[in-house]
Amino acid sequence: MNTDKYISDVVKNIPPSGIRKFFDLVINAKDIISLGVGEPDFTTPWLIRKEGIESLDSGKTTYTSNLGLIELRIAISQFLKNHYQLDYDPDTEIMITVGASEAIDLALRCLLNDGDEVLIPEPSYVSYAPCVALTRGVPVYVPTDDKNDFIITPDDIKAKITSRTKALILPYPNNPTGAIMKKDDLEKIIDVIVQNDIIVISDEIYSELTYDGNHVSIASLPGMKERTIVINGFSKAFAMTGWRLGYIAAAHGFIEAMNKIHQYTTICAPIMAQLAAIEGLKKCESDIVKMRNTYDLRRKLIVKEFREMGLDCFEPKGAFYIFPSIKKTGLSSEEFCHRLLREQKIAVVPGNAFGPSGEGFIRVSYAYSIDKITRATERIKNFVSKLI
Repeated sequence: MNTDKYISDVVKNIPPSGIRKFFDLVINAKDIISLGVGEPDFTTPWLIRKEGIESLDSGKTTYTSNLGLIELRIAISQFLKNHYQLDYDPDTEIMITVGASEAIDLALRCLLNDGDEVLIPEPSYVSYAPCVALTRGVPVYVPTDDKNDFIITPDDIKAKITSRTKALILPYPNNPTGAIMKKDDLEKIIDVIVQNDIIVISDEIYSELTYDGNHVSIASLPGMKERTIVINGFSKAFAMTGWRLGYIAAAHGFIEAMNKIHQYTTICAPIMAQLAAIEGLKKCESDIVKMRNTYDLRRKLIVKEFREMGLDCFEPKGAFYIFPSIKKTGLSSEEFCHRLLREQKIAVVPGNAFGPSGEGFIRVSYAYSIDKITRATERIKNFVSKLI
């Protein structure tokens, strides 16, 4: 049977993930040191795991409300207020999702009609553009570069606005670059957002992993709460990737619309993960700080190592990635990564997996031990020394 003729044209035209495409080559290889996966190498803090275990042991295995447990929404509301000066009503302005990924999908499906355009700074997370396309929207890339610290400016946004522009995805701290936008950077883009009636989808999943001052949410700035959908979750800061738990904070009208989709598709996030997350928010602040401090040490080490190789390396201020330029080697991003894998058995991700602006760069994760980073960078150094 030829199944191809039954598949949606939209799905056919979405390219496979650039990250997955590369790591399919790695999965069965031996003796590989990988610095490619964007996942904490920490185990979920014990108090969180303990609550998850006890919830199962006590038979708490039911559905929750579509919006999620009210106790968790209250804890999130308090967390957002304490950490980012955001004020959201837990009854009507917060909903729990199956990871931040579902949250992104819900936000886009809630907002977009056929042909609506979404501005996407790039390089950035590989899922944004496909998720826009799956809603029959149109992704519009807004290129950034290391000369401007990979942040977007008012002129960058203006250059891409059309009569169909509906939303802007704001992905800071950024995957893959590690860039952040400080308060003054965000203030500069507010006028163009408001004047053009654009809704902001602010993906703040790495907000707790910020190393140069505290994270600032654009929703905390004057006039922006009502037109911002804040997305966050527990995967990165709490090392809870496999628990699949995220959340959205937004105006009631947005939450109501997104919950309509959520109740027909996902119903609710797992109750065990929700109960465990409550414990994390209440009692695991010190674990977040400890993990962040460890990432910071790794960040400083890996930036130093890449600069000593002779490569230009933007200093990341958030998340747990560096995005060094490999242009001096004369190789494309994919050539560099394939050869590095073949010749030195080191896996990193080609920069072009994150959009055309990523060409000439590679993404390297430092969510790994100091020992692993040291061994890997030594091999990369050997490889680069033959090219520059």
